[in-house]
Amino acid sequence: MPEPTATRPSAPLPAAPRRPGPTPAGWWLDAVLLAALAGLTGALAAGVFLDTDLAVRDWVDAHRPPVAYWAARVLNFFGQGGWLLIPVSTVLALWLARRVRSVRPLLPALGAVVATYLSVGAMKVLLPRGYPHNFDDPFPERLFTEATPATAYPSGHVTNAIVWYAVIALLITGLLRSYGRQVPARRPFPGYLALRLLPAAVLFCSTVYLGYHWLTDSVAGLLLGWLLLRLLQRVPWDTVRLPALPGGLDRQAGLF
Repeated sequence: MPEPTATRPSAPLPAAPRRPGPTPAGWWLDAVLLAALAGLTGALAAGVFLDTDLAVRDWVDAHRPPVAYWAARVLNFFGQGGWLLIPVSTVLALWLARRVRSVRPLLPALGAVVATYLSVGAMKVLLPRGYPHNFDDPFPERLFTEATPATAYPSGHVTNAIVWYAVIALLITGLLRSYGRQVPARRPFPGYLALRLLPAAVLFCSTVYLGYHWLTDSVAGLLLGWLLLRLLQRVPWDTVRLPALPGGLDRQAGLF
């Protein structure tokens, strides 16, 4: 009778790779941001905060000397999505894609386009609100106004500043890695925190100061942008499943 052969123990399954980078922990802050945005929207629909918006508009209109006006105009340009942020992000993504021979650097830029256009665009259409200087309408500050144009709520500039500068920081980090730089996960290059934080603060202040948006438009843009950013940071851009592409163009690209 043949001796029983020893069974070889099965090798343990490899652990799933841990995604590096500042991935948001938990969903409680997302829920708070969403609730705050919904609460602000409901308050505006009920007429709350409208007097504050009018008071801020009148104050900035009375305190806008030429030097401050032109400085704010220049700074406000840095929140232009279609003219600045999307082109810059596209150039960086294509540059990194060519360096690493992968399509993955294009994914976060595409994700930011979809997220901002679907959310900001939908809110502007569904919640029509006049701009601070829509003087043809007697009540441009109200939601569901008949003013033209009526796409003030929320501020797309502020949302852009939060989402797109995070994408730019992500792509710069990938480029540094592609050139052999060893970069830490949370502060990968000098000026990283400034690139992430300053644009939102500058766009918030300049947009309100110029009278381009009501104060609450910018608050809503801040809440929405922060929420979108947390959602986008949860996407594992370097390991998200892609179809097999010729030449290995689906390979990882050194993204967080």
